[in-house]
Amino acid sequence: MIKKFFTKLNLIFKDIKLAHSVFALPFALLSAFLAKQGIPGAREFFWILVAMVSARSGAMATNRLLDAEIDARNPRTKERALPSGKLKKTEMLAFILLSYALFIFSAYQLNWLCFILSPLAVAWISFYSLTKRFTRLSHFVLGTSLAMAPMGAWLAIKPRFELVPILLSLAVVFWVAGFDILYSFQDIEIDQKQGLFSIPSSLGIKKSLWLARALHFFSFVLLFGIYFLVKVHWLYLAGVGLAGVLFIYEHSLVKPDDLSRLDLAFFNINGWISVSIFVFGAISVVVAK
Repeated sequence: MIKKFFTKLNLIFKDIKLAHSVFALPFALLSAFLAKQGIPGAREFFWILVAMVSARSGAMATNRLLDAEIDARNPRTKERALPSGKLKKTEMLAFILLSYALFIFSAYQLNWLCFILSPLAVAWISFYSLTKRFTRLSHFVLGTSLAMAPMGAWLAIKPRFELVPILLSLAVVFWVAGFDILYSFQDIEIDQKQGLFSIPSSLGIKKSLWLARALHFFSFVLLFGIYFLVKVHWLYLAGVGLAGVLFIYEHSLVKPDDLSRLDLAFFNINGWISVSIFVFGAISVVVAK
């Protein structure tokens, strides 16, 4: 029984790509450092981490549940746990409910404002899974979903809305929307056949590439601008500069007639972008204190 439970749990973690938490988590932690103007307390750090991972896990599991039939018709995704029959929908639903319950509880542990806003966050990140059925803007809905991480982490430390977390969240929106557009290249034909909406399936690869580049440029500008609004060491700019180099490298890997390195551009490079921003940003906050 226990072995079966962990086998099912492993299937879920594999399907929701738990390692992809590396995308938004570093921005959430950086936001906490900026709000604290130093190192967050152990309790704050722990519950921010729990909130981030549980919310992201619940959202991804919701996506897999709602998209099970769509995934079954896509050669790239038909072997996922639900469409392949390795996992029951009731099992995925139980995981979703537990993840969101843990998220709301962690928000309660942080402060009253986070707790009040947590059901709204759950509704929005769950809503993303439906947007590809009726709008090309689903990439931006995903971006705003991940952008809740830095905003939520800021509110966990300082329960009031300010310009810095708004700019940081916008940077995440543009960054995520940009790389999600790139990721959608591999499903253009499938999306068109299934009547699903995405920017690449509507604009084509060349125009979508330019849009993704523009979005990543805007993200870079916003990250750069934050330097002038908070007390941080110049090392922060080194991290932003490194992210800029990684943006350029990411786009050099993806060409209209060659998508063979798309996985490298999507996961590896974007993971390094978020981690480099956090490492340099966190150090710059501590050094400047």
